[in-house]
Amino acid sequence: MKKVVTFGELMLRLAPEGYLRFVQSKKFEATFGGAEANVAVSLANYGLNASFVSKLPSHEIGQMAVNSLREFGVDTSLITRGGDRVGIYYCEKGASQRPSKVIYDRAYSSIAMARPEDFDWNKIFEGVEWFHFTGITPALSDNVAEICLEALKIAKKKGITVSCDLNFRKKLWSKQKAGEVMGKLCHYIDYCIANEEDAKDVFGIEAENTDIYGGKLNREGYISVAKQLTERFNFKGVAITLRESKSANDNDWSGMLYTGGEAYFSKKYSMHIVDRVGGGDSFGGGLIYSLVNGFDSQQAIEFAVAASCLKHSIEGDYNMVSVSEVLNLAGGDASGRVQR
Repeated sequence: MKKVVTFGELMLRLAPEGYLRFVQSKKFEATFGGAEANVAVSLANYGLNASFVSKLPSHEIGQMAVNSLREFGVDTSLITRGGDRVGIYYCEKGASQRPSKVIYDRAYSSIAMARPEDFDWNKIFEGVEWFHFTGITPALSDNVAEICLEALKIAKKKGITVSCDLNFRKKLWSKQKAGEVMGKLCHYIDYCIANEEDAKDVFGIEAENTDIYGGKLNREGYISVAKQLTERFNFKGVAITLRESKSANDNDWSGMLYTGGEAYFSKKYSMHIVDRVGGGDSFGGGLIYSLVNGFDSQQAIEFAVAASCLKHSIEGDYNMVSVSEVLNLAGGDASGRVQR
């Protein structure tokens, strides 16, 4: 069985019921999520040997977080236990022209306070074929950025394929700091995942004639962005998610994979969104699964986009779909008719 390791922060997600605003809500639903953990859940659901690496407290809330991954078959044996707190994020779902809103309460979390000696990467990477992290993880602290760099150096020595979703978060660090840190890390990355804004915010690379707020996308502009990223960092592939936002509830969704000097675009889906958090992570999980299993480039981008399209219909961070469901959608069954 193919073994994949992801590394990042697992947080407690607190959300008002339905579409209530924070200021309206008298209670919050508690679940768990986080970019790399979301990818691990996707991969475990697809049948891969997926391990999540992080640091979490040994108290009951930390154990709840661990249990949320075990439920889906994610290997949690490599999680370091210690520290005082689980990071929290509050999520208010948007509707119509009101956007979703996220408030972080993750300062001084166990993983943010982690030290390099907390992780034995030679042991963690035993038998591993693929390693994945996102730009959120090194943004947590300088220590974690150092840990990421150490992990990447050992991964490359071992011949492990590395993927990274740039995932720029302005609430965690500045564009300048992101560019400096990610510029160092990207030299160890094989496959880069981004969206319309990441390449611009982190590296100043922008698609021409594109308006992400007006919903106007230009294919040639994204090919140019992927080409520039590839030339700068010698990536094997660049995958870009293409979101055309009509409102908080309705988006058009597609993607592009640039590899070997060629660009492959997926079909486009018109989505009515239930929960968009984790949409990009489910794209990453689908891309990793397809590439690990030898899909060709067109099949890989179709699988990744179909997987993330389905995630937008699921409450919470985790994408709870099977390979067959993704393949059915990628194959053209987008009717939503009852399966009997």
